[in-house]
Amino acid sequence: MENLKQNKWVRAAIPALLLHCSIGTVYCWSIFSQEIADYIGFSKGATEWAFSFAIFFLGMSAAFLGNIVEKDIHKSSLIAAICFAAGMAGTGFFIWYGGAHQGSILALIGIYVCYGFIMGIGLGTGYLSPVKTLMLWFEDRKGLATGLAVAGFGAAKAIASPIMQSLLNSLGEGGIYKMFLILAVVYFVMMFVGHLLLAKPAGWHEAGSSEKGARAIDVIKEKPVTFIGIWLMFYLNITCGLALISQEKMIIKCIGLVGMVGILSSVTAVFNAAGRLGFSAWADTFKDRNTIYKIIFILSIAATGLVVLTQGITNMGQNTLFMILVLILLFVVNAGYGGGFSNVPTLLSDHYGMKNISAIHGITLSAWAFAGLTGNQMASFIVKRFGTEIPLEGHADTMVNPTGYQMVLYVTLVLYIVAAIICFTMIGKKKKEK
Repeated sequence: MENLKQNKWVRAAIPALLLHCSIGTVYCWSIFSQEIADYIGFSKGATEWAFSFAIFFLGMSAAFLGNIVEKDIHKSSLIAAICFAAGMAGTGFFIWYGGAHQGSILALIGIYVCYGFIMGIGLGTGYLSPVKTLMLWFEDRKGLATGLAVAGFGAAKAIASPIMQSLLNSLGEGGIYKMFLILAVVYFVMMFVGHLLLAKPAGWHEAGSSEKGARAIDVIKEKPVTFIGIWLMFYLNITCGLALISQEKMIIKCIGLVGMVGILSSVTAVFNAAGRLGFSAWADTFKDRNTIYKIIFILSIAATGLVVLTQGITNMGQNTLFMILVLILLFVVNAGYGGGFSNVPTLLSDHYGMKNISAIHGITLSAWAFAGLTGNQMASFIVKRFGTEIPLEGHADTMVNPTGYQMVLYVTLVLYIVAAIICFTMIGKKKKEK
């Protein structure tokens, strides 16, 4: 039993996966968003804000509650379990209420509050809670450790999507709200077990509590340009990733692969998870962890640039090579999007040390909050303003806007280039070990 208490897999890796595989299901929103809209009598566009709010409050709760995570991971992981499960159950309740009162603004606001705000708090605290603990247990392979947990967040969609779809199909009338109530119980159990198991290495708390140390914001002020650079390139990477991922299904249909949308969406989710683990493990081999961001941005610029030059999307699948380039773009962007997340805490620890890493990481995640509001909305705005919708050949009921999707790439290409410039010029040298 004593050996288990000091086992890094039992006290860090497994609980991290239980927490992140639960909260990562927030990305399953696209699977049931239309069903929610139809059930409560609102447009899909109106309900979409629930997801945007969830990502916004994820980042903001991480920023403001990072100090709680720093001081007590048991309190923060319990808050995460309660808020995430309560938010999911509350979402189920207001979907039920909206079904009984079609078009009720109370139902819509209730979903915003529960899925967006309450679940958002659970997301932010749950995301942060295991990260520092993992880096402490896996001191020699910090990137691999954090990548493992964050990969769980990315893989959650691929794991949970078929389960959710099966529940929706089998629960019959009102299946959409019943699914939320069932999953609220399941995820609470998973996260509560993770909360019970999660623990820092023996002796760390005592060593860390012997002196107060500087506040996170004071530590950041020691290298402000570096922090601003990390925040900006993190924000731009997420914004570009969300802009393309939000249009992913329509882009796949546009290049003539309508029948493979489900399979390819799962494949891109695998690349997302693999990028989180692969890029962070790879970063462990570099003296300067910022090198991995240089690689991510160069790959993203190259993949995006090739599709822009070949007009791969507007080609609409008539050229096999161009179609392959579009798929490579989706795979690269998903992998880079995931890798950007998993490398942030370790990059921050290299520059600011481990003392306040949870709080500093939390402040950095505010970039995710703002990207959650701008990424999807930016892409939707561009698609609406440029080009026109046309029926897809052989699928008259499916409308696509190839010019609009292609235009999104022009904007993301520019943003990736800006992110690369920041990466090469603003990120300072690694903090010297004392």
